[in-house]
Amino acid sequence: MPTKNKPKKIYLVAVDMGYGHQRAAFPLLDLAQGGVMTANSYPGISEAEKKEWSGSRGLYEVISRYKNFWPLGTTAFAIMDWLQEIEPFYPKRDLSAGCIQQRYLINQVRRGLGKNLIARLNKKPLPLVTTFFSVAYAAEFYNYQEEVYLIACDADVARSWAPLDAAGSRISYLVPNRRVKERLILYGVREQKIYISGFPLPDSNIGGKGYPVTKVDLRDRVVKLDPRSHYREKYHDLLQQYLGAGLKEKTVARPLTVTFAVGGAGAQRAQAKTIVHALKTHLQEGDLQLNLIAGSRQDVFEYFLKIKRQEGLMEFDNLHILYRANKMDYFAEFNQLLRQTDVLWTKPSELIFYSALGIPIIMAEPIGSQEGYNHDWLTTIGAGVDEQDPRYVDEWLFDWLNSGWLAQAAINGYLNAPKGGRHHIEEIVLRHRRSEIDNIHLL
Repeated sequence: MPTKNKPKKIYLVAVDMGYGHQRAAFPLLDLAQGGVMTANSYPGISEAEKKEWSGSRGLYEVISRYKNFWPLGTTAFAIMDWLQEIEPFYPKRDLSAGCIQQRYLINQVRRGLGKNLIARLNKKPLPLVTTFFSVAYAAEFYNYQEEVYLIACDADVARSWAPLDAAGSRISYLVPNRRVKERLILYGVREQKIYISGFPLPDSNIGGKGYPVTKVDLRDRVVKLDPRSHYREKYHDLLQQYLGAGLKEKTVARPLTVTFAVGGAGAQRAQAKTIVHALKTHLQEGDLQLNLIAGSRQDVFEYFLKIKRQEGLMEFDNLHILYRANKMDYFAEFNQLLRQTDVLWTKPSELIFYSALGIPIIMAEPIGSQEGYNHDWLTTIGAGVDEQDPRYVDEWLFDWLNSGWLAQAAINGYLNAPKGGRHHIEEIVLRHRRSEIDNIHLL
């Protein structure tokens, strides 16, 4: 039974550090009192606190962007990645001992990081949902007066996601898959504090229970990804069961659509030049739509625009660049763009979970330990493939299409990746008594 006089809103807190933490928060906007609060730039944040946050963010983006520049870039990235490293899962063992990054972050909290934010929220406490562990640490350390929930944004997580005294912590975890739950237990987190909710996906791409919007989009996508009907003929009964009849005969007028998205640090922007050049003929002939995602970074937008100009494609609308200065505006438009995207090409960031929409993912090189685990998870469920040499994308991409492999990857993602994360998180945080949801496996 729902709790009487239950709160109808939450406080939703992310950090402005790349896209992952804010992208995970975006689908929960309608539940959030005051929208998404940004822990490292909220109104009233002290200059000292802002400086602490900005130093970490700036260092991450610079190192990520120049990681392949030897020797300084590669060395600096290796050190940064070591500090964030996720230990091998096997053999299973006690991993509750703290790590360097975690101790550093906890010391930041003890020195005041997040203190002012938690004091503000404590004036009228609501359930606190955050996508970054430092915020959860601060809420616990400064005695936040309501429940604290932490959304995990990757397919596996480092030790820094759980506090030093993980067994004694009151933080509840909302995790995307079973592996993250098992990992947190190795870190010492109590099992009853972990809920396998799934990653929160935008309702604009899901459509609520039963996933009606996803199904409509996937019907069109399967047709574009299987131009010779190899997959549709072989798996006719499966497709009819999940997507309805008529797919074998269905046609879709729009061109094949590929979306290339770089991360928040803009580390893979240079690859766009190679991709556009290789696909230039297809763009000129109009049988391909290519979306370049600059996100909220003006420098990446200007770089993509320069590529379009240099390749003589300024008058071609089917080479589209998405840029919005405001991240929330960017997420909203990106989500709409995904509805007509047939292939998403990106590094294995939090976007791996968007494979649940039935979008096959071509994976660029992982950046960091967590993206390596994301890569492995996506490969395991059969929803992603590694990029080949971008110089020859005009060959291997269409070979994959003609074989039906990408259609198969799309269906694998739809069937195997969790889609109901946003709804499950609402159920856990707002609609049930704690005693009623302990030990519930939602996936």
